[in-house]
Amino acid sequence: MSLPAFTGTPAIVPSILSADFARLGAEVKAVEAAGADWVQVDVMDGHFVPNLTLGPDAVAALRRHGRTALDVHLMIAPADPFLEAFVAAGADLVTVHAEAGPHLDRSLARIRELGAKAGVALDPATPPSAVEYVLDKCDLVLVMTVNPGFGGQAFLPAMLPKLRALRAMIGDRPVWLQVDGGIGPETAALCRAAGATSFVAGSSVFRGGPEAYAGNIAALRAACVAAS
Repeated sequence: MSLPAFTGTPAIVPSILSADFARLGAEVKAVEAAGADWVQVDVMDGHFVPNLTLGPDAVAALRRHGRTALDVHLMIAPADPFLEAFVAAGADLVTVHAEAGPHLDRSLARIRELGAKAGVALDPATPPSAVEYVLDKCDLVLVMTVNPGFGGQAFLPAMLPKLRALRAMIGDRPVWLQVDGGIGPETAALCRAAGATSFVAGSSVFRGGPEAYAGNIAALRAACVAAS
């Protein structure tokens, strides 16, 4: 399945960083059934960020378990040598960090050339200007609302002005403006009011187990709609 076309309607994107790693395939199916718009796969290298998670083989395995689009967030440096492997494994969207390499324009162009959608992520200290000249090669801009590397962190309110600046910079381009980190109903509403259109949520989706997923996703969506 490909990434949904940009409509501006809020998209709820569970992050499997907070899922049960012993049953990831079942977890992807469960959040898909519960109403997720797509699913984010967090890839960390223990170098660019202080944690180590999944690789292309895990993405390929997840691809076989669900129909939902896979949003692969590469928190790795360098990222370019691994782009082909992740797209071949089934990534529908590949997001690289602006801070992870010297040739962001080239990285984004390569992702699209491989047949996936291209995203760029900004760490909290990175200004919106880092993506100003590559927006026409982006399908998504991700604002990290925590410092990347771990789930369960508290939302950084200082990212709200960054979201507003990026919303103005993106203008009428069909580019998703995504937030990731500390996202629950209250912070999702703040981000939606600031212009975000895609909401990555880990703990607030996966808490309570599979029977709670639909309600958790519905609460996030309702908060976003109310703030629209």
